[in-house]
Amino acid sequence: MSQVNLTTRIATPDDVKILLSLIRSAYRGEESRKGWTTEADLVADDRIDEAGVLAKITASNGIILLATTDSGALIACCELIKRDSDLGYFGLFAVDPNQQGGGLGRRMLQMAENYARETLDVKKLEMTVIGVRVELISWYVRRGYTVTGEQRPFPYEHLVNDQVGKTRNDLYFDVLVKDMIAVA
Repeated sequence: MSQVNLTTRIATPDDVKILLSLIRSAYRGEESRKGWTTEADLVADDRIDEAGVLAKITASNGIILLATTDSGALIACCELIKRDSDLGYFGLFAVDPNQQGGGLGRRMLQMAENYARETLDVKKLEMTVIGVRVELISWYVRRGYTVTGEQRPFPYEHLVNDQVGKTRNDLYFDVLVKDMIAVA
């Protein structure tokens, strides 16, 4: 895959529908199976709805950062939240499943980390990953994240369009953290 130029910007309410499409395609459903980050075999749900995306875009303490190609096509996104003066949160990371495996995710993660460090001025960046996603956790560890040993419950009560009985009932999140000062 040739190097794709990426431009980042902060999402606006006008981006809700296109973001929703990208996020759903990257996380769950048949389209997500084209990439390696799919959760389709774990969770039978849409991941998020329009109201959820809009809430994240308009949150006072966070943003959705999106990446587009030179042609303007949305190719990746993530959420960044400033939790307190030292701690930020990275989540809702999605890369077009047709474009995964070529380094775009790594580049988007780096852009998000730079934004968190330089604009949000956080010293640590936290994320949660479904605990059974060992290969994904390993990917983050190779990028400087540390598995803290803390586990958080999976938010079954917030599933958007759950297909009862098809979502695994043993899910939890592992918490990972990266020191943003050490990489500055």
